Amino acid sequence: MNRIKIISITALLTLLVASIAYALIFHVPNKSNNNYGTFGGDTSVNAINTQNKKNISDDIASSRQTIITQTVKEVSPAVVGINVTEIRQYRDIWSMDPFFRQFFGDRVYSQPIKSLGSGVIISQDGYVLTNDHVAGNAVEAIVTMTDGTQHEAKIIGSDPVSDICLLKIEGDNLPHVKFGNSDNILIGEWVVALGNPFGLFDINDQPTVTVGVISSKGMNLGAQNNRYYVNMLQTDAAINTGNSGGPLVNAFGELIGLNTLIYTAGSAGNIGVGFAIPINKIIRILDELRENGKVDRDFWTGLSVQTIDQNIAKAYNLQSTRGVIVTQITRNSPAHKSGLEVYDIIIAVNQYKVNNENTLIGILQEFRNGDDLVLQIMRDNKQITKKMKLERRK
Repeated sequence: MNRIKIISITALLTLLVASIAYALIFHVPNKSNNNYGTFGGDTSVNAINTQNKKNISDDIASSRQTIITQTVKEVSPAVVGINVTEIRQYRDIWSMDPFFRQFFGDRVYSQPIKSLGSGVIISQDGYVLTNDHVAGNAVEAIVTMTDGTQHEAKIIGSDPVSDICLLKIEGDNLPHVKFGNSDNILIGEWVVALGNPFGLFDINDQPTVTVGVISSKGMNLGAQNNRYYVNMLQTDAAINTGNSGGPLVNAFGELIGLNTLIYTAGSAGNIGVGFAIPINKIIRILDELRENGKVDRDFWTGLSVQTIDQNIAKAYNLQSTRGVIVTQITRNSPAHKSGLEVYDIIIAVNQYKVNNENTLIGILQEFRNGDDLVLQIMRDNKQITKKMKLERRK
């Protein structure tokens, strides 16, 4: 009987302890924000949690916003993809050989060639800036905007020498970039390149964005296919095939250059060396393209020069082979009137350094009839200055 009482008392005590534990776990208000003690939780505490999560989310989103992301958001709507159709002529294999040409004739065929590139809208009424090598010879140019709309573009003017082309599409209040000042940019400052590499713009109607810095400026690259690249901006922002004609902007979203060239070192991709035409040079050309459709460079100098080699440098006791030596001057020419003499060595024209004959030709393309040039020359191992006024070709 005592044994039965002991068992009963033990069972009652166990039940009591379990009841107290249950009350403590499930019925005592939880002071934490987990709200496990009530079904659905405390409404006011849940509201606080929701607000906290929203604040955290907003803080994270705000911390991801930078001047670069803001610039991309601002500039992107003004960037366009350009699809171009050109007509190129080809001579068949039999026409290339003079022997077979007498039997088959000179057979030349015209064939449409499609290509692509980038562009940027520079005015609200639809002027589009791109490269001459992108659209200068187009018989059809279709501009695609970031809203997915496509517009047939008209060539207003193009300049193969500077590799600049001006197009026009119809529209009002179009998104467009603002111009910066490429003369006061800093080596090392952030830049953003936007464009249509490999035709990727056609996938989602959005430009590809790459970020880098200004690596160098004032780069005189000489001539390529009768195009002269003088005073170029160098950047390590990735530029690839199809980026040509796209904008290079600074961190404030201002257009400072037009992406134009890449160095590939034998590969098809980017290796961190790209070049852009500075916007200040483009601005000087835009009015001529808009009004005349071309750039007037019909001037002459009457000057013949030769690149300096090691033999010439040694003969004239020069410290380097940079510059050109004057070999001939036409009588009554601008060069003759300026006081230049044969054997003078030209080392600079205005702010441009002269490396060789090719560089000098490119530098002269920067000027127009009537411009005054300041020439830095070496004569008898002394540096002197001469002024030459360009005249219309006779």
